[in-house]
Amino acid sequence: MRTLQTILELSEIPGPIYLAIGVFDGLHLGHQAVLRRAKQDADHNGGTAVALTFDPHPVRVLRPTLAPKLLTSHPHKLRLIGQLGIDHVLVLRFDQNFAAITPSDFIKSLANASKPLAEICVGFEWSFGKDRAGNLSLLESLGSELGFAEVGVPAVTIDGKIVSSTLIRHAIESGNLTDAARYLGRPYTVLGTVVEGDHLGKKIGFPTANLSAHHEQLPPNGVYAVEVHRGEQRHFGVANIGIRPTVKISPSPRLLEVHLFDFDQNLYGEEIEVTFHQFIRTEKTFPSLTALQSQIQIDAQTARHHLVNLRRSLP
Repeated sequence: MRTLQTILELSEIPGPIYLAIGVFDGLHLGHQAVLRRAKQDADHNGGTAVALTFDPHPVRVLRPTLAPKLLTSHPHKLRLIGQLGIDHVLVLRFDQNFAAITPSDFIKSLANASKPLAEICVGFEWSFGKDRAGNLSLLESLGSELGFAEVGVPAVTIDGKIVSSTLIRHAIESGNLTDAARYLGRPYTVLGTVVEGDHLGKKIGFPTANLSAHHEQLPPNGVYAVEVHRGEQRHFGVANIGIRPTVKISPSPRLLEVHLFDFDQNLYGEEIEVTFHQFIRTEKTFPSLTALQSQIQIDAQTARHHLVNLRRSLP
């Protein structure tokens, strides 16, 4: 997948261009509908589908104190967009200068750079530009003037609820991974970079990969059966999210630690994607490292059992 950094680079993409525009945090079923509509129309008409998104998340710039945890970090989002078959993504840096651009000027710059711009696909409630003054009505008006079609993709609903990043975030925060997976169209995953820890896990027989999770939303503290992807490789394991109260006397930051079964390679610096399949237990304090080690052995057996059943259920 090719990543573009400026609007002018759209002139290098074979037209007609079909743009799918959005923040796309989480790449949930609603986002997927927007992206798939652009790709479907591009394929049908011999054009090129381009996803247009923003980094950082606009809320982190406009209202930083209210910015939520991300469902997908920027590199994670790009990886998921690529998995949908989108070959080009335009990433625009969102800052105060960009936020000051009027909706009309923004859309006109896209149309002027494209050769030509055939369509803009957005979510049904999408608003954009300075003071969020841009909407579907403005897109329709500009489309008539500039020669592109405007598509407002209907909301995706499940059990009467509109699928949204906020809905999914609440599900994950409460530990409802089943509902989160339904809204996402896949199990919830976190992409992180493996960083060096204190090697305690190795000392007690369970070496762990400590992840820096790039501001992504984590489920509640506890132990989970997980699946880890390293490129094309897949590994099963057990993960702990929490503050490690048994080994930390003073307060420590939340950590995501993953122990991979039957694995002894060095992962430092690698990006790995962790899929949360099953909650096993809450985090708790143990009277000794020996007691903690015994519980980890039980947790690993429980996780293995669940993941073996998962493997059997896969097509």
